[in-house]
Amino acid sequence: FETMIFLLKGLVGFNTICLRLGRQLAWIAIGLMVIIILIQVFFRYGLNSALPWPDEAARFLMLWMTGFIAPSAYRWGGFVSIEMLFRLLPSKMVKIVTLMLLMISLLVLVVGLQLGLKHVDSGWLFSSSSLKWPLHLIGMEATRVKLAWMYMSLPVGLAMMTLVNVELIIKNFLWLWNPNLELPIDPDQPKRDGS
Repeated sequence: FETMIFLLKGLVGFNTICLRLGRQLAWIAIGLMVIIILIQVFFRYGLNSALPWPDEAARFLMLWMTGFIAPSAYRWGGFVSIEMLFRLLPSKMVKIVTLMLLMISLLVLVVGLQLGLKHVDSGWLFSSSSLKWPLHLIGMEATRVKLAWMYMSLPVGLAMMTLVNVELIIKNFLWLWNPNLELPIDPDQPKRDGS
């Protein structure tokens, strides 16, 4: 158990750093998305001349924002869940069912990660219809953004969710074995009302 707790501490620390960075990047992405949408509103309704790129740029940022923030939501229990069954079961049974659900989730995440990586591979073949790298600013020809850059948000988010899932599996396994173990926690997790 000592080795498992040592590995868990390293994983919790790694996840904490990565998820902090992800949350900061998610805020930047959502801020840029709002600015881009406001630019489009101004040009479309104020100047009656819609720009071709803001809709796709906002979609690009929305995908990355989701990939960056979803692992934190997963770690903090922010996804929709049905807890009615858990209230009817004894606590040891709840831990067993939770561990089984986490194992199934791990399988789904690994398959999703594989599919996401294949999708990124195909994304190098296709370019965005309206987004271009502004290389003309440095004297080069502007080139269209490959869709793979957009698709990469899926495997990045799923990879981080997989690491969070492994962390949760280890914690739940150790708590199943010894409910009184003091395990490392996420120092950034928001406090819930009433706790």
